[in-house]
Order: sequence, then C-alpha cells, then structure tokens
Amino acid sequence: MRLSEFCITNYRNIINSGWIKATDVTAIVGQNEAGKSNLFEALYCLHSYVDTRYNPDEDWPVDDWKGKKNADGKPVAQAYFEFGPGEAEALFEFAAEKQTDDEGNELQAAIDEPPDGLRLFARRSYGHRTGFYLHDQQGNVIPAVDLKLSNEKVSEWAVEHVPRFVLIQDYEFSGAQVELNELKSRLDAAGGRSHELSVDDQTILIVLDLAEIDLEDFVEKGGTAEGRTLRQFDKRAASAYLTQQFQKLWKQKKVKFDIDVDGPTLNIFAEDEAIGFPVRLNRRSTGFRWYVSFAWKFTHASEGDFENCTLLLEEPGIHLHYSGQRDLLGVFEDLSSTNTVMYTTHLSSMVDQANPERVRIIETDANHHLQVTHGVVSSQSAPMAVIESALGLTPDLSGMLGNRKVLIVEGGTDALILSKLSGLLAKSDKVGLSDQIYLWPAQTSTKAPMYAAFAVGQRWDAGVLLDTDEAGHQARAKIKDMNLKAYADDTGHEFRVLMLGEAAGVKKTDVAIEDLFPDEWFLDCVNRAYGLALKLEDLPEDGSTLIAKRVEIALKQRQGRDLKKKDVLNEMLRDFDGWTKISDLPEGTAANAERLFKKVNAAFGVES
Repeated sequence: MRLSEFCITNYRNIINSGWIKATDVTAIVGQNEAGKSNLFEALYCLHSYVDTRYNPDEDWPVDDWKGKKNADGKPVAQAYFEFGPGEAEALFEFAAEKQTDDEGNELQAAIDEPPDGLRLFARRSYGHRTGFYLHDQQGNVIPAVDLKLSNEKVSEWAVEHVPRFVLIQDYEFSGAQVELNELKSRLDAAGGRSHELSVDDQTILIVLDLAEIDLEDFVEKGGTAEGRTLRQFDKRAASAYLTQQFQKLWKQKKVKFDIDVDGPTLNIFAEDEAIGFPVRLNRRSTGFRWYVSFAWKFTHASEGDFENCTLLLEEPGIHLHYSGQRDLLGVFEDLSSTNTVMYTTHLSSMVDQANPERVRIIETDANHHLQVTHGVVSSQSAPMAVIESALGLTPDLSGMLGNRKVLIVEGGTDALILSKLSGLLAKSDKVGLSDQIYLWPAQTSTKAPMYAAFAVGQRWDAGVLLDTDEAGHQARAKIKDMNLKAYADDTGHEFRVLMLGEAAGVKKTDVAIEDLFPDEWFLDCVNRAYGLALKLEDLPEDGSTLIAKRVEIALKQRQGRDLKKKDVLNEMLRDFDGWTKISDLPEGTAANAERLFKKVNAAFGVES
C-alpha cells in the first residue's frame, strides 16, 4: 500500500496546502521557515508509529487565533493510499459482514469483487483519532455497508496495513553515555510517553526495544552478579543486530557496534573494520550519528523489515560530504521499492536531476502561508536557487539565458560539435544555428527533462534536442508526462521537443550526435584512439544503427574493454582543429548539419 497524495489544512502556517501528489521518492525544496517542517509534522500524526496528536494551543494558525475555539473536529491531515496487488481483496475478506439465517446460523457472506479505482482515505482532525474510509477515484465516499463490509473491520485492517509514518528530523543524537536508572526515572516522569523525551533518550529506548530488553528489568539485572552476566548476553545480541541493520543502509564502510554496560552506565562504541579500534559514538561525526539514529529508528518502525513505511526525512545529508549525499540518494532509491520516501532539502546535491517530477517547491504567499508547486517551477528566487545550483547555473548565467532562445542539448560534446559545425557552415554562407539561439548542455539525456522543466518554469523561450535512441525517447516521454508543453502554452510562451534523427534527416533508426558524420570517419577516430584497424564490416548488426553502439560491442568482443567517448572525442577534436572551411568536413556532414540547423531555427521562429 502506498501514499498517493495528501493535503494539510489548519496547521501553523498552512491554511490549505492543496493536494500534493507523492512519488516513490519526493524531494520537498524550500527556504528556511517556509513550512517544510510543519508539512511533515502534520502528516506524521496521521499514522505515526509513536502516538502523537495535534495541540490546538500550539498548532492552530496564529493569524486565525480566534478560530481556535472551534478547532475541535477541524481536519488537519488527509491522505489517499493506493492498494497494492491483492490488498483490496484481503481487506474485503477480512472486513466482510457476517450474515446469519433466521435461526442464527452463520451463512457464507457474499463478497463482491472490489470495485475498480477503490482507494483508502485517511483523515485526522483536532481532538480526534485518524479515521479510515473507502473512496472512489473521484474522491466520493463509498459506504462500507454498500460493499457489505464492517466499518469497524475496515478501520481495524487499515490501522494494521496502512504504512506507518516515520519522522526523522533531529540531528542532536549525541551518542553520549546514559545512566539507565536516570533514564528510567525520566520515562516514569513522562508517564511512559517516550516521544516526550529527548532525542538521545528516545534513541536509547529504541536500542533497548530492538534488543527486546525491558528497561526496568535491565536496571534490576545490574544489581546482582548473575543479572549482570545475563545482561552481557542481552547487550551482545543487541550489538550484533544493530550492526546488521545499520550496514543495510550505510554503504561507505563496514562498522561494528558494541553496546557496553558497566553498572547503570550504558555506552555505545563504533568500530570501523579497517581500523579495528572502537570509538565512543559521541566522538563520531554528526553525519554518522544522524545515519545511526535514522537506521535504528527505521529498523524500529518497520520491525526490522525496512518496508511498508512512509519515511519523512528533514534535511537528510546536511552533515554528509558530497559522495555521502549521493550514496544517500542511492539508498532512497533502493528503499523506494518497498517504502515511500519524502525528504526536505535546500542542498542542490540532494536534488536528483534525472527525476524532476519528484520535486515539490515550497513557497510562501503574501500572508506567509505555505503553498506548494509540483515540479521545478517557482516564481520565487529562494527555492529556485537550489534548482539553479543543481543545474550549474549562476544568477548571471540564469539571467542571460532568460533573455535568449535556449536549446537544451544532451551534453557538452553535443554543444561543442554543433557549435563547430554551425561556424563552418556560416563561414561558407550556408545555414548555421541562429545566433539568437543559445546551446545549454544538460549532463545526460536522463537529466534533460530537469533542464526542460526549469526552462519552462522560468518561462523561457526554450526547446530540447534529443538523440533518436532509447534514452532519448524515454526523456521525451518523461517531458510529455510532465505536461511541460501544456504549461508553456498556458503561460503564453513556447517549448518544443526535437528529435535529432528527424530534424537532421539522417536515414537511420537510431541517431546520436556522432551520426551526423559518416560511419567511416567516426570509426577512423576510434581506430586512432585505441590503435586498432576495425572496418565497418567488423561491426555487429545488433539491432541498433548507432555507430557508437556498434563500435562499443566490437571493442568489447575483441579487447574486452569499454568504449570511452572522451578518448574518441580527443581524436575528433584533432580533426576539428584542421577544419577551416566546409569542404574540409567528411562527406555528407555539411548536408546533415544544415538540415538540422534549418529545422531548429524554424522551430524557434527565426529566419535561417
């Protein structure tokens, strides 16, 4: 079961967030104090793994303070959950009303097939616990009785099967030593409500619970020699289990934990396998300690399975270096197969450029209320600064691009080749790329949709040129799914998608930038780069007409090595330096390039 969309109302600076669609991994981007934490805290209460509730004295919007007296029953968090395979059928089987005959004998209940489009709706309001209901795709309530189901049983099933929300927002887990008898006193004073304790105390209680250690029993064991011996077995089991769970999420190095207890004092040691010496956890970096807290809280919430949760992570990776942040994004990707991951960030390195559809921009309106936009589209500079940085833009460059017609290409090599060809054509009074059009290289075809979404969001006159291959078609499909052209049309500017093969008139099924040149010339560059003597007839016909793909397969078969386009590009550039006029170009290249530039110029409405 997955969270599909949610809405927050009447909570701090959130009057009405509108319905926010959730993806398997969702990045919430916004400046400080915009309301990102409020959004997560309100959503967390909907189905938290630790009992929490809304407090109108603290949570009701301050600019509607008079309305607080009528807060009871006002909704805060609402959400839709989509059923996975077999889940709706399982709900029907569990919640079917029992029917009896006139003599009280139980009859087999007639269970209909779940209707198409059935969704589970959850709502929590001030002063009330979460209620669960069945809705159709249009948001209409489907009474349980109409489906021959028990309301109570539907709620009971939902409480058990709806993914629990896990909120990780604190980075204050110190890993310092803890006096267990004092911890027990603090827990007793809080009436057993562990969520009211400090982050350190909560994490230690989680450690004890994961090891199936009762705090009171653990303290009592410390009073006798036999009890302390038994306690050693408990803490060793806890150490081994926590090490195993942590290693599933931390990929950078192997670490072993040791939960050490001496009398009433508990310490946690972490030992890097490569160093072989234990260090107290409070001596490790803030980023490492956050990861420890995250791993163990997630283990606790998911009962060690790392599945069926909705993770709400505030500013993850803020204390990790760049490679650690990229590793963390990889962890999120892995976890998203069995969980929903949502995280806030203002770090450009924590924005996955290959998936702009995952981005939600948090803004504030004139009254400082939160509002949300989908995709990398915002009129406010603060959240967009994160996106600009992720795309390698400076404010000056962003301003320059905004005043030009912008053609996004798949990478720097494409921009280099097109610029060289355009210059040669123009010198020979042929049609080159209009000087009104600026080439903006994305890093790969998979990231081109992110650049496209940014350009559309900034209302630039823009387009994208994609290779006619599988990756290019996937990028075009993603751009279509994001409705970028429709958004551009609605806001009165243009966006266009061009496929290289069609635009250049190259008669191949698959076309990349090197296919503007004859295959023989590209193969000659490969031979010079690798000291080979490959011929066209040596290249396999693998179903692709891309010259680079065919060369790559031949190179792998003959020498067991991968084709590195950078090596080939060095040889191409040597030829580039010798080309001073159009007649220097390999045969057919000028015609392909001129057709391409005419098509691009026409698409932007400029004269060739």
